[in-house]
Amino acid sequence: MSPLKRLVDYLDVRLGVRELVRQNLTGYLVPRRANFFYTLGAVLLALFSLQVVTGILLLIYYRPDAANAFASVQYIMNEVPYGWLIRYVHVVGSNIIVIALLLHMLSVLFMGSYKKPRELTWLTGFILFNLSLALCLTGYLLPWSQLSFWATTVATDAAGAVPVVGEMAVQFLRGGAMVGEATLGRFFALHVMGLPLLLGAVIGLHLFLMRRVGISRPPFGPEYEPPAPLLSFRHEEHPDGIPFFPHYVAKDLAAIFFFLAALAWVVFYAPALFIPPAALEPADPFVTPPHIKPEWYFLWAYQTLKIFPSKVIGLAVQGAFMTLLAVLPFLDIGPERRPAHRPLFVTCYFLGILLMVAISIWGHYS
Repeated sequence: MSPLKRLVDYLDVRLGVRELVRQNLTGYLVPRRANFFYTLGAVLLALFSLQVVTGILLLIYYRPDAANAFASVQYIMNEVPYGWLIRYVHVVGSNIIVIALLLHMLSVLFMGSYKKPRELTWLTGFILFNLSLALCLTGYLLPWSQLSFWATTVATDAAGAVPVVGEMAVQFLRGGAMVGEATLGRFFALHVMGLPLLLGAVIGLHLFLMRRVGISRPPFGPEYEPPAPLLSFRHEEHPDGIPFFPHYVAKDLAAIFFFLAALAWVVFYAPALFIPPAALEPADPFVTPPHIKPEWYFLWAYQTLKIFPSKVIGLAVQGAFMTLLAVLPFLDIGPERRPAHRPLFVTCYFLGILLMVAISIWGHYS
C-alpha cells in the first residue's frame, strides 16, 4: 500500500474525505450549458489571491509615510530583484479585477441570475464590487505620486458636496483639511488590513450562498423553462449536468490562464496603459498638474458631477443609480430569465451600457 493511500485512508476514517470529495467535486454536478461567464467567479478568486501575495511582498519594502513612500516605491522598482514585476502585477491586476467584476456583474444581469432565490447572493456580490473599488481607491494613493495625490484630492472633494455632513466626510477621509500624512496613514490601514478583512468575510458569505442555493441554469436553449414558484427552500440540482471535477474545473482553469495571459501581456508590453507618466513623479502639494482625472472605472462618476450644475444633483444621480442596482432583485420579481422574453429589460441593459461607456469616454477627453 502506497504512503498516499495510507494517508487518504487515515483521513477518511477520521474526516470522511472521500465523501467530501464526492459531494463537492466529482459528484457535484453543474449546468451542462455553463458558458465562459460562469467561470468569472473562479477567475476573480485567483486574481484576488494574486493581489494578496504581491501586496504582502510589496509591504516588505514599502514605507507608508509621506516623506518616504515615493522613494520606497522607486526602490522596489529599481533596486529590489524583480520588484518592478511584483509592483506591475499588483497594479495591473487591480485593473484586471475590475474588468472581470464588471463582466461578471453584467453577465448576471443579462441572464437574470439575480432573481429569486438568489437576491442575497446578488447583494453580497454588489457589496464585493464596491469593496473592490474602495480597495483600488485606497491603494491608488499609496505610491504618493503626483497623479495619486491629486486624483485622491479630486475624489475626496466629491464627498464635500453631500448635504450637512459633506465637510465632516472630507475631514474624516483626509484626516485634515488637505490630503497629507494623515490621509496616507488612513488609506494604508484600510488598504492592507480593514478592507481586505471585510472583503474576505464577504467573499466567504458569497461563496456559501452560491453553494447553498446552487448554480443557476443558463436561460438558453429550447429545453429551458422558467422555474416554478418557490414556496420553500430548494437547492437547485442539475441531474443532467457535468461533474465539477474534472470537467468544469478544466473550464475554470482555461479562463484563469486566459486572464493571467492578458495580465502578463499588459505587464510586459503595455504597463503605461495603467501607469501614466504623472504616476512616475513625486507628489507636490504646491503644483497642480493639468487635467488630473481618476482611474478609468471612476470616469463615469467624475463626469456625472461635471454634467450637472450642482455636485449635489450629480451625487444624487449616482446614489440613485447604485441603489437601483442593489435592490433590482426586489423590483424585478418575475420568474422569466430568458433575454428574448425580456425585451424591455434587455433594451435598458444595452442602452445603460452604452450610456456609461459614452459618459466615461466624455470624461476622459473633457
